[in-house]
Amino acid sequence: MRRSEGVGLFAKKVYAYLKKVPKGKVTTYKELANTIGSKAYRAVGSALSENKDPVKVPCYRVVCSDGTIGRYSAAGGLKKKIELLKKDGIKIKNGKIDLQRFGFRF
Repeated sequence: MRRSEGVGLFAKKVYAYLKKVPKGKVTTYKELANTIGSKAYRAVGSALSENKDPVKVPCYRVVCSDGTIGRYSAAGGLKKKIELLKKDGIKIKNGKIDLQRFGFRF
């Protein structure tokens, strides 16, 4: 198997689980990786940065394990990610999200 095929399968798994995160909740890169049986947290971020359909695959709902916002590579960047999170009803205080309140576990 070529490396690019493996990356595609990894991304598909990440996207499939991310679609299960409901509006008003977030998950973390680490949680997504663990859910698919991996410790490749950074690879989750890489897969999300390649997401071609942020409407169907809401990658803005993925944050860092410490509750910080993280990155967002879709149009509008971090400002857009914050806007989308707030639109979902997620409160951001001092640049962080309360994962006890807004976190989603698989």
